[in-house]
Amino acid sequence: MAYRRSGRSDTVSRVLVLAAIVAAMNVAAREPGPVSTEDSCCKLIELRQYNLHPGQRDVLIELFDREFVETQEAVGMTVIGQFRDLDRPDYFVWLRGFHDMEARARGLAAFYGGPVWHAHSQAANATMIDSDNVLLLEPAAPGKGFEKLPGRPGEANAAPMSPGLITATLYYVKPEALIAFGDRFDASILKKLEQEGARTVAQYVTSNKTNNFPRLPIRSGEHIFVWFAQFDSSETFETYRARLAKDHEWQQRVWSIVRQDLTREPEVLRLAPTSRSRLRVLPYSAISH
Repeated sequence: MAYRRSGRSDTVSRVLVLAAIVAAMNVAAREPGPVSTEDSCCKLIELRQYNLHPGQRDVLIELFDREFVETQEAVGMTVIGQFRDLDRPDYFVWLRGFHDMEARARGLAAFYGGPVWHAHSQAANATMIDSDNVLLLEPAAPGKGFEKLPGRPGEANAAPMSPGLITATLYYVKPEALIAFGDRFDASILKKLEQEGARTVAQYVTSNKTNNFPRLPIRSGEHIFVWFAQFDSSETFETYRARLAKDHEWQQRVWSIVRQDLTREPEVLRLAPTSRSRLRVLPYSAISH
């Protein structure tokens, strides 16, 4: 059932949000932390995929976008983007960024131990079957991460909005090939992907850092290169994919060689930004070409 608030609970919620922001300001005054989206985002990110109960995705999105965006950023984390998975109707996917591991532990402790999560955790958790599908990622190389994020829709610095489509392609790489895979990707296939219509947003690889907030599990022991790209629409993406499929020479001459570095076929997430996602703004590229 959708979460609804009475007038009294509206007042309580506003008080809790204000308390969280004041607490975050007090923490920031005592110890160093991220100072701005551009400076802090995102040397470390989480790619979070939530499997929800049937019919609950819009319920969670409404709650998340209303209660969990500014309140997470108030304690030093960055909500990069929130999405509907177009191929899995009961999946909610989102990206959260951190300056470093210490900031991650500090921010998660402040948020999940704070009043806003305490007030709304029951409603959020009621929508979920599983929330443990989480990858901890680092930029594949300097300058390849989310360096400068656009403003969130509705903010003064936000460009004109269009929903667009974000894709996250997960390349499951053989352990010995992961370090070199990013260079091979850029040298051998990225130009072709962009020629056919993709706009590169960021490139990340799985981090081998130890989870310093065990309350929230993350996947481990995997070697994954993640390429984030942007398209104007789902139709644009389908045209792009059809063009790649028809280029048999490229498939056989280039892709078949790159495929040897992988343990399985790439996993492609087609992600539709929610109305409050930063990555709803088009055009956007975190990587300067």
